Amino acid sequence: MKISSFFVLLLIAGSCAQPKDVLVWSDEFNGKGAPDPACWSYDLGASGYGNNEIQNYTDQLTNSRQENGSLIIEAHKNGNEWTSARLISKNKFSFTYGKIVFRAKLPSGSGTWPALWLLAENIDSVGWPEGGEIDVMEHVGKNPSVAQCALHTASSFGNTINKKEYSVPDFNTAFHTYEANRTADKIEFFIDGNLYYTYEPTVKDVNTWPFDNPFFIIMNIAMGGNWGSDTQYETDGLKNGIEPSLTSARMEVDYVRVYKTAETK
Repeated sequence: MKISSFFVLLLIAGSCAQPKDVLVWSDEFNGKGAPDPACWSYDLGASGYGNNEIQNYTDQLTNSRQENGSLIIEAHKNGNEWTSARLISKNKFSFTYGKIVFRAKLPSGSGTWPALWLLAENIDSVGWPEGGEIDVMEHVGKNPSVAQCALHTASSFGNTINKKEYSVPDFNTAFHTYEANRTADKIEFFIDGNLYYTYEPTVKDVNTWPFDNPFFIIMNIAMGGNWGSDTQYETDGLKNGIEPSLTSARMEVDYVRVYKTAETK
């Protein structure tokens, strides 16, 4: 008996489950003023966070605010000092497996170091790098037009080997999506939907794979620091190399969205 191709297609469509990304959390930044306190809190101070950064993180509107449908994070020079903002979702939202997508426009200027990234929710008890770090996007102004993803674990941290660069020529004039998809087996990184790096270690143990735990979200602009500092502008042996004419740096985040995969029939 012959079966029409149309009928076969109906049978396939009706019997095969297809994976589907389901939005489970997002911030579209459609409000005004301070970021939503139900989603975000702040890291504060000028400790440098182990990277010799020179900015002082604040919770002031000049450094972070919702405006025209975006989150604005701005670093500002005041005299010889810089202020900025570092927003975190710690103790408010975290996730284990799933896909996170940032849509953002990055700052320009040598000495800037913006990042969109994730840290383990239990970082205070297990420490770093044992808890793991997932850098969905990092960019340094001294190397414009190149964005990077990176992973830090007990087996590779600091100047990690688990990283990859991707060319983004209009990083500061256009919005782009920066994405990481984490499963029990691997972590994939995308820019504008293009897969450019996959981390899938053959041996998964506490040294190579601390990624089966909830991670929270971080967004910030650092200034100077071990990676961001431009050596031609450094003084007094400090990692303070910032373009002298630079007085501000601005990152706009259109949204942050987290998806999980469900089976749909």
